[in-house]
Amino acid sequence: MPLYCHFKPLFKSLSLLFIILLSACNSVNKSSGESLRLIPMPNSVTTRSGSLDVSKGFRLVVEELPSDMAFRLTDWLNGNPLVISDEGQPLRLHLSNEGNHIDNGSNESYTLTVNRKGVDISSPSEVGLFYALQSLLQLSRSGDRIPCVEINDQPRFAYRGLHIDVSRHFFSIDFLKKQIDAMAHYKLNMFHWHLTDAAGWRLQVDRYPELTGTAAWRPQASWKEWWASDRAYVTEGTPGAYGGYYTKEEVAELIRYAAERHVTIIPEIEMPGHSEEVLAVYPNLSCSGKPYTAGEFCIGNEETFEFLENVLDEVIELFPSKYIHVGGDEASKEHWKRCPKCQARIKGEGLKDEAGLQSYLIRRIEQYLYSKGRELIGWDEILEGGLDNSAVVMAWRGEGIGIEAARQGYRVIMTPGEYAYFDKYQGMPDKQPEAIGGFLPIEMVYSYNPVPDSFSPEEAARVWGVQANLWAEYIETEAHMEYMIWPRLLAMAEVAWTAPERKSWENFRQRVNREIPILQERGYNPYTLSEEPFISLSRDTVNSATAVTFTTERYPVEIRYTTDGSEPGMGSELYTAPIRVTDSTVVSARLFQADKPLGDVVSQRVDYHRAIGKEVLYNTPFSRYYPAGGAEALVDGLPGGQAHGDGRWQGFLVPELDVVVDMGKAVDISKLQVRFLHNANAWIWLPKTVTFSLSEDNEAYRSLVTLTHEVEEDGSGTLFQTFGWSGEAMGRFIRVQAPAIRERDAWLFMDEIVVW
Repeated sequence: MPLYCHFKPLFKSLSLLFIILLSACNSVNKSSGESLRLIPMPNSVTTRSGSLDVSKGFRLVVEELPSDMAFRLTDWLNGNPLVISDEGQPLRLHLSNEGNHIDNGSNESYTLTVNRKGVDISSPSEVGLFYALQSLLQLSRSGDRIPCVEINDQPRFAYRGLHIDVSRHFFSIDFLKKQIDAMAHYKLNMFHWHLTDAAGWRLQVDRYPELTGTAAWRPQASWKEWWASDRAYVTEGTPGAYGGYYTKEEVAELIRYAAERHVTIIPEIEMPGHSEEVLAVYPNLSCSGKPYTAGEFCIGNEETFEFLENVLDEVIELFPSKYIHVGGDEASKEHWKRCPKCQARIKGEGLKDEAGLQSYLIRRIEQYLYSKGRELIGWDEILEGGLDNSAVVMAWRGEGIGIEAARQGYRVIMTPGEYAYFDKYQGMPDKQPEAIGGFLPIEMVYSYNPVPDSFSPEEAARVWGVQANLWAEYIETEAHMEYMIWPRLLAMAEVAWTAPERKSWENFRQRVNREIPILQERGYNPYTLSEEPFISLSRDTVNSATAVTFTTERYPVEIRYTTDGSEPGMGSELYTAPIRVTDSTVVSARLFQADKPLGDVVSQRVDYHRAIGKEVLYNTPFSRYYPAGGAEALVDGLPGGQAHGDGRWQGFLVPELDVVVDMGKAVDISKLQVRFLHNANAWIWLPKTVTFSLSEDNEAYRSLVTLTHEVEEDGSGTLFQTFGWSGEAMGRFIRVQAPAIRERDAWLFMDEIVVW
């Protein structure tokens, strides 16, 4: 009898048990395990000669297990991944604290041994046995034979999470179950459930029925349309109302379902900010006492704490998780500054300022949770104004914040936006559904190392784990959400589980390309990775050139390229190593699979131009948050990529950008060019105009040209606009002036000043 998967909805048919194994099935003692198509890659693998015939399935041997554990695992096996047959090969499961198990505090380690006599699995815990069975399931996709192998494995981090926002758009319990199925299969163990936010309250709370009677519903289905409107809420049952909430029975069912798969659900109840929906129906909790006036609770009002504690009591009663997430991010402090009650609280408690006032709320809620046997998690803003060491900091605004928090003695979950925010584009923005902005391809996710080399062992131990976050402002359907989660979550799963020295992007690239069809067979809707190559540039100062590198997420493919602007074909150069450009040209590349073109041609103009290395004078400063390469960023020969946060785009939050390039002496100039980025979702707009001017003394300037554009202010997606001049002129100082479209809160992002 062949192996059969029925891990619903993960594994539905016999066809899922194909493709996995190793070209080196009969090799001996290959300790790396690179030929095994396992995700995440185990931390110790030794392959042996030979293989095991499993055409008749497995005969389960669980006599050494406690009866309750044996019952749970047997029940799971009978209903899910592997067929059990009296005629099958022995599959022995037992508990053991001996051998090579490494207890990292979570007891998730396991040993899996396959030889010609059967399969032996041991672990100190039930969850370890469960994870070993996930590895066995992946090994079994080869069909009737699996390789002889020994795996000694344990996770790098105890916390391995996925966050899903159900406030901006509502997603069903069945959909969440489906994601938990896959999380468990890839050894992720924490589901962070973002249940409340301005766009809708999603949890039934008996004491406050208006939270689900009104605050869970809005007139517009699209968050984007609702956000652009008056942001009103409507009562349940209103014709055309969009929203929803989870009953306590549904929540209990999801908690049970996740627990059977060793996934913990951590609820998030936002405070003190992101609470517009609460204050619309209970306005007495706002500083003004009026609905639709604020998104922050009034911390000076004792009724606020009565409300929060009552809500948390019901959350605690429902969720067994030791940890409760309280948000704590992006709270405006303006209302507190004008509120007599809040100011009285600041004075009465001896607080320094409004940041201390927010800290007062977080500390007080933390103590309340602690009194109930629970612990607090919050976004990294909870550090502002001080924090008790028992709280857990979820670092999202940058990995530097998480690093500093760990050094200060806090436990940290690393989830920095540059690596972990899955609401960003994962392919070329013009080929992707609308996203919030930014660019986070799977290779970037995979490259993340949450623990810097400079950490001491004590500091490293404070990094509890990592988490991928998916916010749903622009995600309206379940298919779109899966498209944004998978396969990037596979990369994060390996970041969370596998030691850095065991990771290899090239090997993972092969494994993930083979895993995507399996996800599709299971009924998921993953992104199938970019059909276009990526082009990256670096400065080669030794050879006075720009080095051009082509990469691809796809496997197996070839990259062919040209350097004259023509379209690459099968007869074009095969890319094998970076190429050098010493002047200006257009490089073009395309993927080919089985001698046929895949996707579109990608082109990039490369300029090793005359201003490279010259001095830039900043009449207006660049933002310290987006410095790119600092004072040389605009003349380093390296244009920006697909996102403003890629380290190549320099950001300015000023009414008018005003910078000057000093060429050192008067020179003949035949061409000037700059490029700006537009992403209205991120408050980044093209400038009103761009003016090029020349001067000999940096005082008296003569204007060459003022350029405009036709991009609408509310144009969607990430767009790029080049502004250029050509002609004949002479000057030493080249000035670029670009007024912002708004006087306040309008970002300008420029990548390079090209001079010929």
